[in-house]
Amino acid sequence: MDFNPPGPPRPLIWKTRCMMEKIKKQWFLIGLVFVSLAVVFDRSNFLANVGMALKDNHGPEVMIFLIFIFSGLLIESDQVNAGIRDVKSTVLALAVIIVFAPIAALLLSLLPLETGVAIGLFIVAVMPSTLSSGIVMTGTAGGNMAHALFVTILSNFIAIFSIPVVLSMLLSFLDQEKKLAIDQGAIIFKLVLLVLFPLMIGMVAKAKVIRVSHLGRFKFQMMNQFLILGIVFISIAGAKEVLVGKGAAFLYILVLVAGFHLMLLGFSFFLVKLFRVEKGRYESIVFMGSQKTLALSVMIQVTYFNEFGTALLVCVVHHIIHLMIDGYLSAKMGRNATSMPPA
Repeated sequence: MDFNPPGPPRPLIWKTRCMMEKIKKQWFLIGLVFVSLAVVFDRSNFLANVGMALKDNHGPEVMIFLIFIFSGLLIESDQVNAGIRDVKSTVLALAVIIVFAPIAALLLSLLPLETGVAIGLFIVAVMPSTLSSGIVMTGTAGGNMAHALFVTILSNFIAIFSIPVVLSMLLSFLDQEKKLAIDQGAIIFKLVLLVLFPLMIGMVAKAKVIRVSHLGRFKFQMMNQFLILGIVFISIAGAKEVLVGKGAAFLYILVLVAGFHLMLLGFSFFLVKLFRVEKGRYESIVFMGSQKTLALSVMIQVTYFNEFGTALLVCVVHHIIHLMIDGYLSAKMGRNATSMPPA
C-alpha cells in the first residue's frame, strides 16, 4: 500500500534545494548585485551616508589591510618561491596590463563616445592591477596568490612611471593632453602600508602562531569576500550622485566597460593557451591582467579631469562590472578545479 506523507511534493522540494544550492554557490555575485542596487535605489540616502562615513574614516584602507592579513594566512611558502620564479606568467600578465589594455581602450574610443566617457575609459586602461580582489579571486580559482601579489606590486610600481606617458599618448587622440604629476612616493608608501606590511603579518602569524586548517582557509576566503563587498559598498556610496545623475548614460557605459573587460579576459586566455601556461599558474594572468584598481583611477579623475563627471562613472561602473564578471568566473574555475580527479 503506497503512502505519501503530507507536505509539498518531492519535485518541488528537489527544485527548492537546487535553487538554494545555486544561490549558495553564487552568493558573492548575488551580494555584489544586491549591494549595488540597495545603495543606488535607497531614497533615504541612509546607506550612501553610511558608506561615506566609512570612507571618511579610512574604511577602505582598514578593509584592504585586513584582506591582506587574511591573504597572508592563506599563502604557502612554496607559493611565494614559485610566484617569484614564474617569469613567463609575470611577463604575460604585464603584457595585458600595460600593452593590450590601452590598445583595447583606443580601439573602443573609435566608437562615437562622449569625451568624458572616452577619458574615463583611457584612465581605467592605464591603471595597474587592483590591490585586493584580483589576489583573492586568483586564490578562489585555485591559482597562486603569491604570484598574483607579485604582479600587483610590480604593476603598481611600473604604473608610477607608465601612467603619465601612456595616458598622455591616449589623450592626444582626443586633443586632451595634460601634464600629469603623479605622487610616486605616496603610491609606494600606500603599497607598503596596505599590501606588503599586512601580508607579512599574516604570513608570520601563519608560520609562528596560527595553524590554518582546510576549514580555516574557507573561512578566511569568505571573510575576504565580505570585505570586498564592503569596499564595493563604499565605492558605490561615494559615486551614487554621479550614478543617479548620469542615469541616461549608465546603460551604454555599462555595455562599454563590460565589452572592454571581456576583451582583456579574452586576450588573457589567448596568451595562456598560446604559451601553454598550465592550471595553477594561469589564474593570476587572467585576474591580475584584466582587473584594474579603482582608488588610483578615481584619484586621477578627480585631480585632473574633474570637469568630466562621466569619466568617474566609467571608473566606478568598470570596477563593479569586473568584480561581478570575475566573481562568477573565479567561483566557476574553483569548482571545476575541485571537481577534477587527482593527477
